[in-house]
Amino acid sequence: MRHAAAMASALLALFALGGRGDAQEPLLADLSNHLIAVTTGFTGAELLLFGAIEQPGDIALVVRGPPTPMTVRRKERFVGVWVNEASVRFKDVPSFYGIAATEGFVERAPPALLRSMQFGVDNLRLIAEDRNTAEAGPFRAALVRRMKQDGLFGAGIEPVTVLADRLFRTSVWFPSNVPTGIYSVEVYFIVDGDIASAQTTPLSVSRLGIGAEVFYLAHRQAIIYGLVAILMAGSAGWLAGFIFRKG
Repeated sequence: MRHAAAMASALLALFALGGRGDAQEPLLADLSNHLIAVTTGFTGAELLLFGAIEQPGDIALVVRGPPTPMTVRRKERFVGVWVNEASVRFKDVPSFYGIAATEGFVERAPPALLRSMQFGVDNLRLIAEDRNTAEAGPFRAALVRRMKQDGLFGAGIEPVTVLADRLFRTSVWFPSNVPTGIYSVEVYFIVDGDIASAQTTPLSVSRLGIGAEVFYLAHRQAIIYGLVAILMAGSAGWLAGFIFRKG
């Protein structure tokens, strides 16, 4: 209900702005929240995107997580043991990737437009280091398959709902294992196969609360984290022994 009320108010504001004579923006869009807080017990979050357009057309959305290098290894069985036989390192892989569009957009859009927008996993520019495209093909497919299994690459195209040819909305689901960092939310307004307008909005996914402190110590201050863990374990053992002796 809270999301619905917020979206209704924002859509009314966007609609009013789009109808003013001095406003010539063909596309107006915003997010229901610009921060996804990853706290203790985080089970995932749904992000709502809404907006208005000045004329009929297609809306396409691309959400990308912070780029990161990823290595895919191929295992072979050797003398009864599985060993790493070969590997390919991909650079600047989006740590999260999700798309949404109005119904029939992919069928109407020119292939060159989809490639330029990197719309769809087949159009993602996943660059393999020290490998040609043919050699890297199976490794690329394995990378995409793994990211889909982890819920970090969307399994399909989420629908964008358009109301009265002016207002639109869609949502993107972020799983509990979503990486932290600054995301880009790209919104495209396409008319007759061409991009009439585009808008990019940053989205922050951040750890908050005690979980953030533990994560920081574990990954950035490993020595301190280890000492604290040993101290806590020793204290727990001493306390348990003291309680049993008292009993």
